[in-house]
Amino acid sequence: MTIARAAVDLDVTGPQISRHLYGHFAEHLGRCIYGGFWVGEDSPIPNERGIRLDVVEALRRLQVPNLRWPGGCFADEYHWRDGIGPRAERPTMINTNWGDVVESNAFGTHEFMDLCDMLGAEPYVNGNVGSGTVQEMSEWVEYLTRSGDSPMARLRRENGRDEPWRVPFWGLGNEAWGCGGNMTPEYYTSLARRYATFCKEHDGNRLYRIAAGAADDDIRWTHALMASATSSNAPDPQRSPFQAISFHYYTHAGTGIQKESATAFSRDEYVRTISKAYEIERVIRAHEAVMDAYDPNREIDLVCDEWGTWWSVEPGTNPGFLFQQNTVRDALVAGIHFDVFHRHAARLRMANIAQTLNVLQAMILTDDEGGLVLTPTYHVYEMNVGHHDALSLSARGVDVPTVSVDGAEVPALSLSASTKNGTALLSLTHVGVDGPLSVDVDLRGRAVSLVGARVLTGANAAAHNTPAQPDAVRPVPLNASMEGSVLRLQLPPHAFATVELALA
Repeated sequence: MTIARAAVDLDVTGPQISRHLYGHFAEHLGRCIYGGFWVGEDSPIPNERGIRLDVVEALRRLQVPNLRWPGGCFADEYHWRDGIGPRAERPTMINTNWGDVVESNAFGTHEFMDLCDMLGAEPYVNGNVGSGTVQEMSEWVEYLTRSGDSPMARLRRENGRDEPWRVPFWGLGNEAWGCGGNMTPEYYTSLARRYATFCKEHDGNRLYRIAAGAADDDIRWTHALMASATSSNAPDPQRSPFQAISFHYYTHAGTGIQKESATAFSRDEYVRTISKAYEIERVIRAHEAVMDAYDPNREIDLVCDEWGTWWSVEPGTNPGFLFQQNTVRDALVAGIHFDVFHRHAARLRMANIAQTLNVLQAMILTDDEGGLVLTPTYHVYEMNVGHHDALSLSARGVDVPTVSVDGAEVPALSLSASTKNGTALLSLTHVGVDGPLSVDVDLRGRAVSLVGARVLTGANAAAHNTPAQPDAVRPVPLNASMEGSVLRLQLPPHAFATVELALA
């Protein structure tokens, strides 16, 4: 049997793992909003003010820290005033980015804030820079967050909400290099400073403004934004025009996005996907190197507000709706990403998977008859809840086998660990497919006792859940033992596992 050795230093803590690294993303795309979160008040599917209750109940178990909305590409064609007031009087529009379908605007600002309240999530509102105006974005901030007697506060009250909401996270456009306007980094940087200036802070609502940055490792955007934020005429970086810079990173099999099947893939495609998942660490390091040069005290954060797998849509579905199945392979991509995110928690403060429901690497798949399926990725999020706001621990492979494709080698085991409230949580992702992996983890620095372990896997890497088989992939107890200070466990092929420990 193949053996791996790893080590965790329990007595040396690192940066706090922000719970916001486990953020989510809900765009007006396909069936994420309509038919996902929103079924309408007249639906036979149980709902509260039109919001689907079984979806909310399932997501509460993930302790969703923040929810990004309304896009994505849709954000830069969305005009918020169309989504307030009586629904019967709201104008429609065409969603030109996603399926060229009619957008009813039935789900707007009040519905989104209602959803966040129900989930216990902090709202991340993405403003319209591409086709909107500075005044439009400024007034949206005022509408959401200002009390007292102001034009937008009065308008909000006319629409049924007396008190303002707390809205900390504000996106300054989206993918300005593409669907957000096909801009250059320099042009967008000037716009971002301007829009950020007019996103005012009302009544103690502190804004965390996120400038739209690169695709993958295009560090030209990071250079331009950081140079602007830290220039001699910029204010204190803590109150710079923006508090974070974003980037987007999608994982696929390396042969072209939107071409490979989500469920029918070769061994080579599987390993290429895993290799691409590991590559996000190189991308993060590239952005961090630029940011550290301008901002050595790390006062401006890095945000990955779109990440996940991207496959061909399921046969027979609208190509513009990006509906894909979600397999064990997707869960392993998530496990690897979170290990990377934990290691870079000093600079990386938020991440948002694309997307929460029915789109790309979703947590939940629903249908119009009331069916609901939890995906393997959902279970990774649930198993990792203990990392939220915990202190990271040094966790590393000491002697780990590799898997190879196209002459490249990637580790067969990824891991990370954290501690809070007298416990430690260890996450392990085994990407090998040929057999189980015996793992010995040297737990150094503190005495511990084993609380329990769980594992997530399936019959193969393409295993997934369906309405007919909703539990084909679900967490089950995993046998683990302590021999002195060494944790011993055996991981099945293509598996994600967590181990909870009590610190003495």
